[in-house]
Amino acid sequence: MAEYLSLETGYEPCSMQVLTHMPMPDIKPDHFLPFVSDESLTVHAGEKQYWIPKCSIGTPVIKSTTRWFDNSEELIAFREGRQTSFEYARYGNPTTKVLEEKISALERAESTLFVSSGMGAIVSVLLSLVTPGGHVVATKDSYWEARMFIQNKLSLMGVTATFVDMNDMDSLKEVLQNNKVSLFYADSPSNPLLNCLDIKQVSDICHSHGALVCIDSSLASPINQKPLTLGADLVLHSATKYISGHHDVVGGCVSGSENLISKIRSCHYDLGSPLVPDAAYMIIRGMKTLHLRVETQNNTALKMAQLLEKHPRVNHVYYPGLPSHPEHDIARSHMSGYGGVVSFEVAGDLQATMKFVDSLKLPYIATSFGGCESLVQQPAIMSFWDYSAAERAKIGIKDNLIRFSFGIEKFEDLAADILQALQKM
Repeated sequence: MAEYLSLETGYEPCSMQVLTHMPMPDIKPDHFLPFVSDESLTVHAGEKQYWIPKCSIGTPVIKSTTRWFDNSEELIAFREGRQTSFEYARYGNPTTKVLEEKISALERAESTLFVSSGMGAIVSVLLSLVTPGGHVVATKDSYWEARMFIQNKLSLMGVTATFVDMNDMDSLKEVLQNNKVSLFYADSPSNPLLNCLDIKQVSDICHSHGALVCIDSSLASPINQKPLTLGADLVLHSATKYISGHHDVVGGCVSGSENLISKIRSCHYDLGSPLVPDAAYMIIRGMKTLHLRVETQNNTALKMAQLLEKHPRVNHVYYPGLPSHPEHDIARSHMSGYGGVVSFEVAGDLQATMKFVDSLKLPYIATSFGGCESLVQQPAIMSFWDYSAAERAKIGIKDNLIRFSFGIEKFEDLAADILQALQKM
């Protein structure tokens, strides 16, 4: 045993095993935590692994690209599956494993895979679970880059696709009856109009036809919604958003059964886009306050949506927490909170809307969402700039649409800023 100086008051040493004699890491998820609340899981789930020194509260960053073995017998035991290890960084990393277990606990999943971006998680799912000749059903308002990959890249592999309206169950049933559907894919809530899918009903329908269901729940976060408990087979997140929460790291994850995640993981090994340990550490650190941040963002967004809905210079508000939202009942049954993103249409044209955005003082004009700082964008000139006016209109993206991602600033400050900007339109 080697002794290390304790950071506690006094001189009692903190003991830690020498690295060359550390036991093989226990990388199975800890299902025996004495609590199940999200508030405690964000802090403790996945922590206190055997390889972490007893004196370390923070998860260490293990940067090594490869792990060496004590002897040939240990190597053979690893190859035969009698011992677990982190052989090579592309196949896994101890720091990242802590993060994966934390998300698994929050999502009530058997397993989680973390990769270098949300889009990387989406591509890994599609390539691993949709074989040539298969068929994908996706909602028309799912993430734009996911739609383009399904439409333009999977088609080159002999995969066909159908895009349906959110909660159009008749069209979904027709597609399932007429095609051999491998996967149903949707964002819920969607971006930027915050439509909400009846995950329970869709899962029942798809499973009756042998199709898997994958939900991108990035706009909800694991705090507000748990698609696996509603019947979905897989749940995706852009961890860049709420999960990391500080606009300073990119990552993505997918959670589900051990059987499905092992298939996705195997495909991901070939894609070669692992989450680097420094990024894993930053996301773990960000997750410690996930429930606090999301609770604040939920409260701010709901109060702001209610304020905006009554304002004479706002034509329409999109927020699932409002009774006026067409899927409010679905959101209320699926979600514990409605998220920090509010979209709304102001009473003005493209130029007047730009003036409103430019008059705001607190938020940054930027894409993304879910961080501590509030962000604002006018989708017509940002996320949907490459669309023609006719294409934008077809999918409900008007020139006067605003998407506001609320951070953790004081509600009264944000409200005052928005009200003064509306006055200047």
